[in-house]
Amino acid sequence: MEHFDRGVSRLSKKRKVQEDELGYSMDELNEDLLEKVLSWLPTSTFFRLSSVCKRWKSVAASKSFKLACSHIPSRDPWFFMVDPHLNQSIIFDSAEKNWKKLNHPSTLHHYQSMPVAASGGLVCYRTITGNFLVSNPVTQACRQLPSPSPTLQDQPLQAIAMNITSNYHGSYKLVLVSGELPRLSFKVYDSSANCWEEEVLLSRKVNDSLEFDSNSDDAVYFLSKAGNVVATNLQRSPSKQYSAVITVKDDEETVYFLSSSGTIVACNVTCRYFCEYPRLLPAFSEYSIDVVECRGEMLVVLLSEFFESSSVRVWRFDEKIKCWQQIAAMPPAMSHELFGKKVDINCVGAGDRIFMCLNSAELFRYIVCDLVSNEWIELPNCFMNGEAIEFMSAFSFEPRIEASV
Repeated sequence: MEHFDRGVSRLSKKRKVQEDELGYSMDELNEDLLEKVLSWLPTSTFFRLSSVCKRWKSVAASKSFKLACSHIPSRDPWFFMVDPHLNQSIIFDSAEKNWKKLNHPSTLHHYQSMPVAASGGLVCYRTITGNFLVSNPVTQACRQLPSPSPTLQDQPLQAIAMNITSNYHGSYKLVLVSGELPRLSFKVYDSSANCWEEEVLLSRKVNDSLEFDSNSDDAVYFLSKAGNVVATNLQRSPSKQYSAVITVKDDEETVYFLSSSGTIVACNVTCRYFCEYPRLLPAFSEYSIDVVECRGEMLVVLLSEFFESSSVRVWRFDEKIKCWQQIAAMPPAMSHELFGKKVDINCVGAGDRIFMCLNSAELFRYIVCDLVSNEWIELPNCFMNGEAIEFMSAFSFEPRIEASV
């Protein structure tokens, strides 16, 4: 036994020597390497860096650290939640799978505004006067954009889409689509020039049209159990009134939004034309629908009722065969409780995931759909002061401290 103890003692000493020779502490790293190591930490740790020590506090405030953070290819998304009162900043952290309350940017307190778009590490707000503010929810940086000039003949605003080109250099675009079908126009704010470009009229795409043909056998229909025609359920969260998504394919930017009748309108702002996609449901059917962007393509989330049950499905449009293809469906055990409750669905895409807010007078739910695994996960409610908070919608953004407004 004594020999065994001496052997263990010698082995422990040997391991200690090896650790002393090969190991090192964070304090021994030079400034550049320390910044690179810390840049890989989850963004939520940013709030704690300054309280660790003076050196880390200095790192958190340095420009070179923000540059190091900008080299991280991607970060797990945060979902910026919109509550009916629009007076707080609460997010769901998909990396840590919990709710967080952020400090509301002080600049926003001076304006009556609501979030309307998000991209990269930024969230865009629109004021009641029609002006726009862009904020980084992580750093609370916020600034007001130049006022857009009046639209052609004061046409109503239809859609707002945001597309970021560089987080670190603060390069992003804001696209506004205005008018009534078939007369649509768009204008673009370019942050690199800090100005709005001239308004451009969109022409209707005639050749290879995607528009609905009532005699087409490829139309996808979900009729109500009685076969009757009812009012379209297109209620929207106020923040989703101008909701739109933008995709970039073959260097062409396309903005997608829902028209007042529930059709999906695609505006190619590069080639300056628009078209309408075939309906997923007959006109005036009862349903709730939203458009999202995932993996660089436009998808549609549709909640409809048939055969005594509700169905939530995700669709993509196959450009080759000009037809909608189902790619995911909520398990019936989850969707059945939605039947007959007049549920409004508001969604946002983030990579391979879709975040859904389901609301009605009787319930509110938050669901995340993983398109790769076809997993549907219901999130726990967010509680404040012992009460569950109801959120109407959400916006997805990457939490990046280097994102410049």
